[in-house]
Amino acid sequence: MKFSSERILTTHVGSLPRPDSLADLLAGREAGEDIDEIQFSREASTAVHHIVRHQVALGIDVVSDGEMAKIGYSTYITDRCTGFSGDSPRRPPADLARFPAYMERQAKTNEAPPIARPVCTAEIAVKNREPLKTDIANFAAALDGAGATDAFMNASSPGVISAFLPNEYYPSEQAYLEALGTVMREEYEAIVDAGFVLQVDCPDVAMARHTQYKDLSDGQFVAQAERQVEVLNAALTNIPAESVRMHICWGNYEGPHDFDIPLHKIANVLCRAKPQALSFEASNPRHAHEWPVWGEIDLPSDKILIPGVIDTCTNYIEHPDLVAERICRFAGIVGRERVMAGTDCGFSTFARYGHVLPDIAYEKLKALAAGAAIASERLWL
Repeated sequence: MKFSSERILTTHVGSLPRPDSLADLLAGREAGEDIDEIQFSREASTAVHHIVRHQVALGIDVVSDGEMAKIGYSTYITDRCTGFSGDSPRRPPADLARFPAYMERQAKTNEAPPIARPVCTAEIAVKNREPLKTDIANFAAALDGAGATDAFMNASSPGVISAFLPNEYYPSEQAYLEALGTVMREEYEAIVDAGFVLQVDCPDVAMARHTQYKDLSDGQFVAQAERQVEVLNAALTNIPAESVRMHICWGNYEGPHDFDIPLHKIANVLCRAKPQALSFEASNPRHAHEWPVWGEIDLPSDKILIPGVIDTCTNYIEHPDLVAERICRFAGIVGRERVMAGTDCGFSTFARYGHVLPDIAYEKLKALAAGAAIASERLWL
């Protein structure tokens, strides 16, 4: 993993808007339609090549494949693993359930991700390794000659999979998590073996407090989050910490978020996770104030912070000076070398779903790069 040794490096959380034609194919496959797989392969490869070069042109140093070939960051494993079938009822987050009129408006305006949420009804095992192999090959080819400083690839955490795909097969939630950890281990290791930094997406250790575990107390949830981190760490046994970063968030949706668990209650749990770098929300109106927490806890000296300095739920384009101000706050706590500028979440966590229009999303990434340049001038004077 690259450090900000000479300037503040820029990155983001991973998902980026898919081209309409590719999104249509993903949606068709999700709906059970027969799609032209040759066309899908061609369009996915083209989209990855384009998005890698576009990120570099925007000033992003550590790039991803945009998750172009995935329907969503948390449910794609149903295409790769056995054990899932049917669909499950939606469990609205506690904050949205409190405001039913707002939730109804979201439904009417198609603000909910258009995805199926199958149930675990049988033993989980890898059934198809080709999608991962293809993702890795497309990304490697796209990176060749693109000029990126570094590259990362996303994969779901066991905990976030369990949050989206309920268990009806394993005897306990812990057994289900461990089974997911076992099956994801192969994917994690393949990504790192290919030469990429692995990003494990872990909204479960924050967002799940007001979704999957909304009936627990904060203390009970923290204990559950600790168990989920233990399962993740076990799945990462063979991977060096410096090859992994983890992303946590409270849900990439516009809403009240007044039931989000505060960062200070889960920060120590995050510190016990193996990944060297921590990516987290730090610019939206519910969490922008929490930056001092990192100076108040016993943060391990080898951890790298990737604060979100760009909001991914608003079409405001942040001013570069504000971005620089946010970056410098974190550099003042942990030092400039241990900060990388990121985004609060992805810009298209599910295909066809995102609050920020694609053209604006890319302008926001340009603002991220411009702000990082300003911060670098201030920090390396």
